[in-house]
Amino acid sequence: MKRMAKVVFSVLALMMVATMAFAGGAKESSKVKVGIVLPTKDEPRWIQDETSFLKLLEGKASVQLLFSQGDSNKEKQNVEALLNKGIEVLIICPHDGAAAAAAVEAAKKDGVTVICYDRLITDTAAVDYYVTFDSFSVGVAQGQFLIDNVKAGTKGNSLYLYAGAASDNNAFIFFEGAWSVLQPKIADGTFVIKNSDKAVALSGKKDLSRSEIADIINQVTTDWNFDVAKKKAADNLTVAKAADKGDCFILAPNDGTARAIADEFAKDPDVTAYVITGQDAEMASAQYIIDGKQTMTVWKNTAILSADAVAMAEEILAGKTPSTAASYDNGKKQVAAKQTAVTVITKDNVKLLEEANPDWALKH
Repeated sequence: MKRMAKVVFSVLALMMVATMAFAGGAKESSKVKVGIVLPTKDEPRWIQDETSFLKLLEGKASVQLLFSQGDSNKEKQNVEALLNKGIEVLIICPHDGAAAAAAVEAAKKDGVTVICYDRLITDTAAVDYYVTFDSFSVGVAQGQFLIDNVKAGTKGNSLYLYAGAASDNNAFIFFEGAWSVLQPKIADGTFVIKNSDKAVALSGKKDLSRSEIADIINQVTTDWNFDVAKKKAADNLTVAKAADKGDCFILAPNDGTARAIADEFAKDPDVTAYVITGQDAEMASAQYIIDGKQTMTVWKNTAILSADAVAMAEEILAGKTPSTAASYDNGKKQVAAKQTAVTVITKDNVKLLEEANPDWALKH
């Protein structure tokens, strides 16, 4: 009887060891090397990034991608969840560049390498790299496009300024780039700003401080929100006199807000024509460009950007130091950066987008 008890005990002990070994193996197999956090899945742009990331990392490194849905608390929870998975590299595009500092500081404490993706996280030293489009050149392209579409020699052209979210560092860089080329044309009377007294007060100054740009952005921000952009444009047109309309030139920060703003200007009887910028090269805006409702978009090819981020992550996982050719000041350090080029898309070359997206069903 005692012998039988010993046998049973031995069998149970072996089963427990096997169970523990299996559990350990399961935990190890669930380890994720690369964690990715994107701001929202409610915009086509970020769905494109998700698809690209997952395709690029397939068979190369274990990955988990989470969306923060425009919520900084959710973003921090996402990072914590990825840290629990044992990630070695975090690729993060913050909803709010300043609020995300706490999340990446937690990652650094765990020895994780942090790559900011598209948007820079500010006021923290817990950022290692930044993969981004040349945001200043995006703004320059938008501003220069408005200048290039002014009839030669005309003065007093109505200019309406709009910007991205004040919580997004890129919004400042986009605006700074646009202002760098628009300001001389505002100063010489080619353009007259119609919807921002803050910008009018600073119209004689080409190089603006961060706080001066913030003053303007806080007045003309769309918060990257279609509804906010629509209401702001409607309010601007409601208070504007007929003389403030006519042929309008509109600095719109991205495609979603451009379409919302364009719709409001298009239905105002006192607006005879408008030129409007955009960025992101979304399918809906490609159709708007074909239809003459939007004039241009800046194509930031996310397939290239995500590929650059993945290549950097792979180098880090291999123990290598990624090569970078630029740096950005985030308020605490100069963050080593890799920049990706952008392309201006108009009706003349919109076919480039169709070639890159063969599933799009655009109507000509």
